[in-house]
Parts: sequence; C-alpha cells; structure tokens
Amino acid sequence: MAVIRPFNAVRPDPEVAHLVASVPYDVVNRREAAELAKGNPINFLRVTRSEIELDEKVDPYDKKVYEKAKENYERLKKEAPMLQDENPHFYLYKLVWGEQEQVGIAATFSVEDYNNDIIMKHEKTRKVKEDDRTNHIVTTKAQTGAVFLTYKGVEKINEVVNKTMKEQEPLYNFTANDSVTHTVWVLPDEYNELIVSEIANVDKLYIADGHHRAASAARAQKVMAEKNKNHTGEEEYNYFLAVLFPAEQLKILPYNRVVFDLNGNTEEQFLEKVKQNFTVEPTENPSPAERISIGMYLNKQWYLLKPNENVKEGKTVGENLDVSILQNYLLNPVLGIEDPRTSDKIDFIGGIRGTEELERLVNEGKAAVAFSMYPVSVDDLINISNAGETMPPKSTWFEPKLRDGLLVHEI
Repeated sequence: MAVIRPFNAVRPDPEVAHLVASVPYDVVNRREAAELAKGNPINFLRVTRSEIELDEKVDPYDKKVYEKAKENYERLKKEAPMLQDENPHFYLYKLVWGEQEQVGIAATFSVEDYNNDIIMKHEKTRKVKEDDRTNHIVTTKAQTGAVFLTYKGVEKINEVVNKTMKEQEPLYNFTANDSVTHTVWVLPDEYNELIVSEIANVDKLYIADGHHRAASAARAQKVMAEKNKNHTGEEEYNYFLAVLFPAEQLKILPYNRVVFDLNGNTEEQFLEKVKQNFTVEPTENPSPAERISIGMYLNKQWYLLKPNENVKEGKTVGENLDVSILQNYLLNPVLGIEDPRTSDKIDFIGGIRGTEELERLVNEGKAAVAFSMYPVSVDDLINISNAGETMPPKSTWFEPKLRDGLLVHEI
C-alpha cells in the first residue's frame, strides 16, 4: 500500500518560471552550472549549486555552501517571486522531447514507504553525495529537486490526467534551451481522493532516477525527527517530493563509460586480453543494435564486442545486464576497475551526450578507451528492484529530465 499526498508547492510566478527553472543539480559540474546561471540572478542553480557564487577554492561540501543555498533560496522567493500555494494540491508535470512524451503526478511520498521497500531501489548510493543533499535539505528546510518515480500505470489515473490536460489551462508551458518542453497543471482537487485511493492499491513504486535525493530525504527526516520533541510522524519532513510516471511512457538512454588508462597494457596487449572473453570485430556503428553487445572505441576505431563461451550466464537478473558483463569480464579483470563507484580510472557519460562525446574524449587523449552500451529497459529496472538486487552504478540515463525550481516542497 503506497502513500501519496498533495502538498503546498512553493513555485515561481508564471511569468518567470522559465528563468527560475534549472537543470538537475547533479547533471552539471561546477563550471557548467556557473555558465548556465550566468546573467540570470533567479536561476535555481543558485540554490541547488550555490557554490557557483563562492570562491572556487571553497569546497562544494563546505558549510558555507549550504548557508549560501538557504540565503539564495530566501532571496529568490522574494525577487522572482516564488509563492507558496495556500492549499495542498497534486500537480501534473508533462515533458516532451522530440517524439518522447510523458506525464507524471507531482506529489509527496512517504519516507517510511522508502525505508520499508514499498518504494523500491535499483542503485546503491554514495555516502558523500548523500551527505551533500542531506545537508542541503536540512539547512534550506526544503526539498528543491524531485525524485523520479515510476509504476505500472493505472487506467483510472490515466483518465483523470488526460481529462485535466484537455480541460485545464496549464500553470507553466515553456521550452527550455535543450528543446525539452515543460508543462505543469494543478490537478483539480476533486480528483485528490481518487489519486490517493488508487495509489494505495499499488503494491510497489520504483525509483527511476534520484536515488540520492530519496536517500537524503530519509536521512534528513531522521535528523529533524530527532530534534523535534513533539514529533508525530505527520510533519512535512516525513514526506519527500517526487513525480510519478507510468512506466509505459518512459525511455531509458544508455549510460556509457570512458576509462583513462589501459592498466599498463599496450593497445595490442589490451585487445588480446579483451578477446579472451569477447569476440572483437571492427564496425562502423558506434552504438550496439541489440542486447548482450558492447561498442568499444580505441585509437579512432569502433569495435563490436560480443561475449564468447567464457562468459557464463549469471545467477541473478543483474548479472546478465550488459553493464554487469562489461564490469565483470573486462573492466575489472583487464583494466583493474574493481569498484566503479569509487575508482578514479573511470567516468560515466550520459547517453544524451551521444557517442560523439566518447570519440572526442579518446581522440583528445583525455581517455584511453570508451564503451557504448545498449540501454537497460524499464522492465529490467522493475525486475531487478523486485528481486532486491542493485544494478551497477550509472546503468540508466532517463531523458528528458525534470527541472528543479518549478515545484519546491518546504519541510
């Protein structure tokens, strides 16, 4: 039984929503965030990546960064302006990117459901990133970015969503500079009870994207509950901001890899070691056309890798993913990358950047070899979550992405 609740969103005036809205904090580095916010004093990156307003020598996890985030959030609320809805609502959030179209319900969800695996995970989190967003939430007293949830769609909910989009004027409707159109509606309150009751009949919800946001919301809840002598369990910090999308609407892009050195091997030695577990054929196509195949870019040449008889079928769902096969039969034994979550030998390139970015990094000598992956499916995500397994880090890249700052949950 999943819990979903309407909430009193803090949101920008419609006239400036396109100026406030920003890319998620974790898809850009410090330099990119500063460039995106340049010349725009109300861009929400000034809250989510507030280090861009501090000296570059200041550590991004310094206490000053979170204090600056709080200061900037309060400033934006006045200057943008951003106002809080008097009554709690559900909101619809529609994303359109080319032919890809998806509509989710923006709401708050139970931290207890997260802790008790009613909201399922498929990815391990990193403590340093958890610490970062936990400090951000506790200091600003706000959840400034939404978790991306999915579930198997419910017909009654789909009908309400479609009716609202057809009959109601949107709050916001703009196309960002990355060609993604963002449209937000207030769901009429008459549908609240239906949404709550229908979601209560859903056994499981799944985190598609935003594992660190969800984990940080759970940690922030614990911190704030311990400080509150009158804690009841109904406080806003017991719930976290998310947008819930039907699984059938989603698209996952590949999450590609680059490795910075060949682990002491020459290119010839490296290729010979790769051939121990894979067939290696030159190709003109940088992107694998099917599962259980991997693209590899080395010295200005693409190769197609396919597992040979030495690659055994895994015992779990996760072990049979392409990213796991690459990790277990090439990255670890050949390139010495035992844990890709902590290794400084590897980096991950979202599929939105294309295989051209992989070629650029190798051609410029910034990486030694690159790997392009076939995308994981939504069914893979659900099956792995249901099995209580986790995918290797950076297995899924969801596109299009939600914008921060359009709907904020204060706690």
